[in-house]
Amino acid sequence: MPGAMSRSSDQRRRKRAPKPDRRRALELLAASHDGATQAIMLAHRFTVEQLVELIRAGLATATAERVVAGRHTVEVARVRITEAGRRALKAATRP
Repeated sequence: MPGAMSRSSDQRRRKRAPKPDRRRALELLAASHDGATQAIMLAHRFTVEQLVELIRAGLATATAERVVAGRHTVEVARVRITEAGRRALKAATRP
């Protein structure tokens, strides 16, 4: 069944295409050498679920960091793009 094989192949290709929000998140993370804090990502209207999806897909990592703000030490999550995320972004920008 050649038609079934090409349909299956087309479906796989469509699934690999990054979602617009995923691409936007990867672009934001790629633009910063240090990545972005969770708060910055949330301010850019990304949800925690979207960040978790990026991390589970291997496109980003998250680490806990302690930051001194005034007299207080605050723990923040920093999200960074991975090499796999950079490759996905590069593939998504190809014509």
